[in-house]
Amino acid sequence: MTSKAETSEAYIAQLPENRKAAISKLNKLIIKHMPKGLEAGMGYGMLAYYVPKSIYPYGYHCKPFPPLPFINLASQKNFIALYHSGLYAKKELYNWFVTEYPKHCKYKLDMGKSCIRFKKTDDIPYDLITQLLSKMNVEEWIDIYEKTIKK
Repeated sequence: MTSKAETSEAYIAQLPENRKAAISKLNKLIIKHMPKGLEAGMGYGMLAYYVPKSIYPYGYHCKPFPPLPFINLASQKNFIALYHSGLYAKKELYNWFVTEYPKHCKYKLDMGKSCIRFKKTDDIPYDLITQLLSKMNVEEWIDIYEKTIKK
């Protein structure tokens, strides 16, 4: 579910009541702990945390106008989704997260390549997400992106 909201405040305001608190808490946590150099805004109809064009002017894939995404946060139809590109691009980071998740959450991990799905808003592992945010910096993300994804 994408939004036409232009700010994080507008995005959160249009959410169903049962999602506002969790999305707001995750947004604040990400902004507080995201790697130095990232910027927060909107992208692809969701909350976005990206490498600004001032650091990486080449943009994303064959479209040079959007900045290089790193993390996104969205309220989807049946879950809250946290997209972390590093989980998709770096196998060691993915393995670490999958191993750590059961130590922080009583429910089974529901995850795609870079998407972590939270169906229960009262069981989001905020401490684990804080740890995840410290595991990759902007320079490493750009290097991985250029070597493995951009090609």
